[in-house]
Amino acid sequence: MSRTPEDTVVRTPGAPGAIGPYSQGRKGSLSGRWVVTSGQIGLDPATAKLVAGGVAAETERALQNLEAILTSAAAALGDVVKTTVYLADMADFQAMNEVYARYFPDTKPARTTVAARGLPLDARVEIEAWALLP
Repeated sequence: MSRTPEDTVVRTPGAPGAIGPYSQGRKGSLSGRWVVTSGQIGLDPATAKLVAGGVAAETERALQNLEAILTSAAAALGDVVKTTVYLADMADFQAMNEVYARYFPDTKPARTTVAARGLPLDARVEIEAWALLP
């Protein structure tokens, strides 16, 4: 599939830069009206370090990172239709879920939550999103 001028790699300093061969997100004609983000962990973009405070703090930062990427792509959390949450330990589900619920108070996207070992930088949580451009 060839790229067109409308295809855009989403980049923002409001979320951590890619630490591997991927982009923060993509939008444009290649992906239709979708913004697709890479998984975000609780990495502080200012320090490039995982935030302290456990899964709740990491979830908060991961969602802030997602929000920054979506904003950079002219979308918002309210436009998210699907997320996937990866947890290093399913015992952290309730703490993650309490923070997550605050970020999606009205429009609740479909969600899959998966237990995953060995998240990047020993993170407790990683979240990716698909949003439909307004």
